[in-house]
Amino acid sequence: MTDVLRRGRASLAFSFFAQGVAFALLVTRIPAIQDRYGVSDALLPAFLAAVPVLAGVGSVCTEQLVKRVPPSRVLRWSQPVVLLALLGVGAGEHVAGLAVALSAFGLAVGALDASMNMLGVSLQRSYGRSIMLGFHAAYSLGGILGASLAWVGANWEFALVVSYLPVVVVLLPTAFVGSRWYVDAGAPKQEREQGEAVGESGAVVFKVLLPLCLVMAFAYIGDSTVSNWSAKYLQDVLGSSEQLATVPYNVYMVTTLLGRAIGDFGVRRFGAVAVVRMGSLVAGLGFAVVAGAPGAWVGMLGFTLLGIGLCVIVPQTFAAAGRLFPGASDAAVARLNIFNYVGFLVGSPLVGALGDAWSYRGAMLVPMVLVLVTLVYARSFDPQPARYGGGHERPRTADVGRGSNGL
Repeated sequence: MTDVLRRGRASLAFSFFAQGVAFALLVTRIPAIQDRYGVSDALLPAFLAAVPVLAGVGSVCTEQLVKRVPPSRVLRWSQPVVLLALLGVGAGEHVAGLAVALSAFGLAVGALDASMNMLGVSLQRSYGRSIMLGFHAAYSLGGILGASLAWVGANWEFALVVSYLPVVVVLLPTAFVGSRWYVDAGAPKQEREQGEAVGESGAVVFKVLLPLCLVMAFAYIGDSTVSNWSAKYLQDVLGSSEQLATVPYNVYMVTTLLGRAIGDFGVRRFGAVAVVRMGSLVAGLGFAVVAGAPGAWVGMLGFTLLGIGLCVIVPQTFAAAGRLFPGASDAAVARLNIFNYVGFLVGSPLVGALGDAWSYRGAMLVPMVLVLVTLVYARSFDPQPARYGGGHERPRTADVGRGSNGL
C-alpha cells in the first residue's frame, strides 16, 4: 500500500474524529444551550429539527458540487465552518445568533458528512478490503472525547464558550493542515465507462438503493433516540442522578468505538451481510433491555448493547452503496446520506411524542422494531449481488450519477 493512501487514510480518520468531538459537544450540552439563550421547551424542537433539515440540504448541494470540485476540497472547507459554527453557538448572546450559528452548523455538517463518506468509500475501493468501520471508529472516539469534555463542563459549570473555545483552537488548524493529504480515489476507468455506456430506468435505481436508504433512516432513528433521550430517560424514568444521566451517551460511544474497531475484521472474516444481521439483533435486544430496565444500571446495560449493535450498520450502508454504484459512488453516498438526517429528524420527536402520549418505556419499542426491519434488507449488503427483486439485473451507474430519474 502506498504512502499516499496511508496518509490519506490517517488524515480522513482525523476528520471523522474531529466531527465526532464537535457533534458530541453540541448534543450533550443542549440543556445548557437552552438555558443560555432562554429557549422555551415549545421552541426547542424547532431549533433541533432545523439542524438535520439543513444538513440534508447541504448533502444535496454536495452531490452537485462534487461534479465540479473533488470531495476532498468540499471536506477541507466545510470542517472549519462546522467548528466555527459550534463556537458561535457557545459565544452568542441572542436567539437570532443561535439560529444563525445552528443554520451554518447544519449546512456545513451535511457537506462534511457526505464528503467524508465519499472519500471513505473511494479509499476502501483502493485498499480492496473493508476499512470503512475504522473511519467511523475514529468518529466514535471523537464522540467519547466530546461527551467527556461536556461532562466536565456541566460538572464544573463552565460557560459554553469556555468548553468550546479550546477544542476549536486545537482541532480547526490541525484538521485544515491534515486536509492536504486527503486522497480522491475515484472509480476505475472501466467502471466509469460502463456507467456512461449503459443506463437503466430510474425505477430500477430507486428500487436497489431504497433498502439501504431505509436501513440508514432506521439506524439513525435508533442513534438519535440514544443521543437525544438517553439522559432524560435515565433521570426521569429510571431515577438516576443528573450526573449519572450524562453517562449513557458516553457508554454508547465507547461501545460503538469497540465495535467499529474490530468490525472491519468481522466483515473480512464473515462478510457484510452476517455482520449487519448480528448488529441488528444486538441493537434490538438493547432497546428491549432499555424498555424493561428496572433501574439505571440495567438501563446502562441496554445502551451498551445498543452501541455494539448499531455501530456496524451505518458504515456498512455507505460501503454497500459504493459497491452498488462503483462508477457513481459519490452521488449514491450523497443521496444515501440524506436519510441519515431523515432518521435523526424523525427519531427524536417520534420518541418524545410517544413518550408524552403513552410512556417512554413503550416508546423505546418503536426504534427496536424499526432496527429489526434491517434483517429483511440484509441481502442488500452482499458484496456481489447478482440479481435483485423482480428479476432486475444489477443497475448500471450512469443513472444514479445523472440525478434526473434516480432517487
